[in-house]
Amino acid sequence: MTNEEPRAHWQTEADAAAVADTACRLIGIAARNAIRERGRFRLVLAGGSTPLDMYRRLAVSDQKWKRWSLYYGDERCVPANHPERNSHLVSQTGLAKRVGKHYPIRTELGAEQAAADYRARIKKALPFDMVLLGMGEDGHTASLFPDRDWPEETVFSVKNAPKPPPDRVTLGIRALQDCRSMLVLVTGTNKVEAVQNWRNGKDLPISRVSNIRHALVLAERKCLAFADGQSVSGTEAIESTA
Repeated sequence: MTNEEPRAHWQTEADAAAVADTACRLIGIAARNAIRERGRFRLVLAGGSTPLDMYRRLAVSDQKWKRWSLYYGDERCVPANHPERNSHLVSQTGLAKRVGKHYPIRTELGAEQAAADYRARIKKALPFDMVLLGMGEDGHTASLFPDRDWPEETVFSVKNAPKPPPDRVTLGIRALQDCRSMLVLVTGTNKVEAVQNWRNGKDLPISRVSNIRHALVLAERKCLAFADGQSVSGTEAIESTA
């Protein structure tokens, strides 16, 4: 990866709640457009805790839910009802039961089998209408971790992940980028160093995956402000350079 400016667009929001509200609005717009143009909305969900509030808000919104299909960017190899499993967390928000089609990654079958099955599952879904991503403190996204070689497959198993659980299944960069729009949610001051590295051109998984023109990063204001060396009150300077 070069030191060129990232092609993803950045947008600051007042706080984590505003990030969730804006994400809901943009997802709703994308859904309406996809359903009007193609009859179905295919959405890839981000895992972890960052998007959960947004999923709760989305679940109580007015949508053409039967036309929605939900997929996952990655999954942890834990039992189906495990509290750290992404599909379980999404189900707890009420979102999964609203949609017409819900496609968890069945990691209870084992990482290799689950990856093969999901590879076949998403083949006809590409390009996705929207891909949602988060970012870890180390700059990872989905289960694509720093300083790793990633296979070319659209979906593959991950062994010995640097954070538990060690076994996972993830969509690869090629599949994640094969979308009509991408939305990256960044909240929390624990992400400041990763955001700073990202904006300074460091080679991180999130910077690689989001390096497409149709990616939008929604960042909590204080997170982006601290990363850019601004005070939180310096909103105009941040927004003018993002």
